[in-house]
Amino acid sequence: MAVENLGIDGLTDAQVERSRKTNGANSFAYKETNGFLDALKGILKEPMILLLLVASSIYFISGNFGDGIFMVAAIVLVGSISLYQDSRSRKALEKLKNLTEPNCQVIRNGKVVEIPSEELVVGDSLIVEEGTMVPADGTIVHSNDFSVDESILTGESLSVFKDVSSTDNTIFSGTTVASGLAIAVVTAIGNHTQLGKIGNSLNTIEDEKTPLELQIANFVKQMALWGGLTFLLVWGINYFNSRDVLDSLLKALTLAMSILPEEIPVAFTTFMALGAWRLMKLGVVVKQMKTVETLGSATVICTDKTGTLTQNKMSLARLFSMKAARVVSLEESLNNEEKELITIAMWASEPIPFDPMETALHQAYGKHTDVDERPNYHMIHEYPLGGKPPMMTHVFENRAGQRIIAAKGAPEALIQGSHLSAEEKRSIYSTIEELGKQGFRLLGVGQALFEGNDFPQYQQDFKFEFKGLVAFYDPPKENIPQVLKDFNTAGINVKLVTGDNAATAVAIAKEIDFIGYDKCMSGDELMQLTDAELQERVTDTQVFSRMFPEAKLRIINALKVNNEVVAMTGDGVNDGPALKAAHIGIAMGKKGTEIAKQAASLILVDDDLSKMVDAIAMGRKIYTNLKKAIQYIISIHIPIILTVFIPLALRWSFPSIFSPSHVILLELIMGPTCSIIYENEPMEKNTMNKRPRPFTTTFFNFNELITSIVQGLIITLASLSVYQYAVAQSLDEDTTRTMVFMVLIVANIFLTLVNRSFYYSLWTTLRYKNNLVALIIGITIALTTSLLFVPPLTAFFEFSTLNVDQLFVCLLAGSISVLWYEVVKWGKRLGAKEN
Repeated sequence: MAVENLGIDGLTDAQVERSRKTNGANSFAYKETNGFLDALKGILKEPMILLLLVASSIYFISGNFGDGIFMVAAIVLVGSISLYQDSRSRKALEKLKNLTEPNCQVIRNGKVVEIPSEELVVGDSLIVEEGTMVPADGTIVHSNDFSVDESILTGESLSVFKDVSSTDNTIFSGTTVASGLAIAVVTAIGNHTQLGKIGNSLNTIEDEKTPLELQIANFVKQMALWGGLTFLLVWGINYFNSRDVLDSLLKALTLAMSILPEEIPVAFTTFMALGAWRLMKLGVVVKQMKTVETLGSATVICTDKTGTLTQNKMSLARLFSMKAARVVSLEESLNNEEKELITIAMWASEPIPFDPMETALHQAYGKHTDVDERPNYHMIHEYPLGGKPPMMTHVFENRAGQRIIAAKGAPEALIQGSHLSAEEKRSIYSTIEELGKQGFRLLGVGQALFEGNDFPQYQQDFKFEFKGLVAFYDPPKENIPQVLKDFNTAGINVKLVTGDNAATAVAIAKEIDFIGYDKCMSGDELMQLTDAELQERVTDTQVFSRMFPEAKLRIINALKVNNEVVAMTGDGVNDGPALKAAHIGIAMGKKGTEIAKQAASLILVDDDLSKMVDAIAMGRKIYTNLKKAIQYIISIHIPIILTVFIPLALRWSFPSIFSPSHVILLELIMGPTCSIIYENEPMEKNTMNKRPRPFTTTFFNFNELITSIVQGLIITLASLSVYQYAVAQSLDEDTTRTMVFMVLIVANIFLTLVNRSFYYSLWTTLRYKNNLVALIIGITIALTTSLLFVPPLTAFFEFSTLNVDQLFVCLLAGSISVLWYEVVKWGKRLGAKEN
């Protein structure tokens, strides 16, 4: 019974345009936001910007207009960089938001078309089906087996069955379809829907930060607090010694500015947002930024079979009629009993099919019937898919009062409800085993007789005649064996979780070289285990058959208790709880229901599992690069802090070796390195050959960052050694300052190059494809050259032009202070070869 048989033509294009002009778009519009102004306000609240404002004010007050103007220019430059990074992040996330906007099906011009939900208009004939979210309010004009979950509006957890004759025959925006299908005429959209009228409360809801964001924010706050305390201490000490308020304040500000690691939150936001954007280009839509970081930790992937490992084509391939007592292919000549089997299976399907198997049955009926009876019958009663094992029953009647009561479902369910002899049952089970071993998905088909309208409460109460089996074949995707190999190489365990029977699941698993295909457990067997037993069994079991929602959820929870980081693929309504419970819920973009997509944390646009290999690789790369960036930030901040603090605290010959202008100059050179160079770094070649990294609770692990601390201390030793060398050579303050500054610049350049990998050598990483490395380092060298050899700049920053010997000392100290780590990396590679 296709849509065209219902007499619903929907709106014409002209009517759609008129309705849109009158009623507007189907979107919620409450609080107007201005991304640029919000970002600007955020920047003005940043501690570093506040310190720069204070420093520039002091310079102007003290009459030092040159430094004051430089500080203002620095504020503009730092603000511009922050705005640029924020803009990149916002645009990336906006694209993701647009991509995750759901589509809907409507009837227009007599045809079913798919449109973005925002384009829905009042008067549209909207089609909603199991697993979708209702995008607008409407009145039902046709339905079958239709129930809807309205808990978002009513708080009632039980789904409500509705049809044309119901007292309440309306559907509401934001609710989700629990079962069946309905066609409704749209009566309200956007702010005018029931959900829209209460939607102003959304203004008061703030987006929650992820745990990693909170950890980074807390780290920066702690550093800011220490910076504030040090600022007050240094200000007090200097004022006590000099009695000069402004000079003491400037020296204290210099140290406070050197302590603030303001690049860390910028780097985190940039990496996560651009990482999500890069994943989107690969065909993976990430709904939450935190998922990008979690991807690299995945240790187990629980995947369903249909449409993930297989092509989801579900062609009707074999028939087994009880009367004919033979298994036949659809290409063979069918007798009347086999044609009758197809007919009964079709009547047991939804009148407007949306499941691939039901679509295949409708197509087979149309091909093998002489007279299409679908327009002559209408559904008078229905039993939704239910029970364990599951089945569904439909009751149709024509104008003459003739009835068809047809059922289909798991073969075991139909066998239980039919009168069959022991011999007949043996024949059926033998056929099920035979077809299952060949990888076919099987449905039992039955027919019942019933007079009157007092239908049984449960479909299982009908007395069915078992008509036979229909077998569908869904071939594996061609790339799946390679995908499984890639997961195995990356140290990720793949488990098959399917609703199919064990024989079918094992047959498909064997065909695709699924590791551990012979280690199988059924849903009923799983539910009989205690939690402790399941935690033990789930480790070794690779194939889970005849699964249902409660069983899937227990698998996920058992794996999580075993300290696994679990990814779970799903597409149906019943997959929602497991997708939500998994660390990484993965919904299918094409065949996935809206409920599955809502519950999931990422969506595979093309239902291609190989994209998860790419996504995990991207997650590992992003995490690794972010860690490199943060380790770089810490490594280079330590020498800046100590080079400012130690001469000041120990009252060396030139205690104020750096002013705020010098510190901000170093910050401007460092900023692009951490957030631009490292974000653009390619994935290291051994990334997907490693086991997943431990899913730690904090990013700032001392063991991970000890290298950065040591690197920072050795760079500090180099800069202060050159400081003392210059003093010992009786060089003046400007020359000493220039030499110390040059050591930090040289160390910064080499640190950028060396820290591109903590395993591979500098010579290897120089061949990495990242054009930004040469660009940023080139700009750094050009800027430094200008500071040394352009007299106005040299004089402004109180530098001096160095001679060849002095430059050589700076180059030698700066390079050695970093290049020592190449020996450590060589030791790592040597140890790896020996193992």
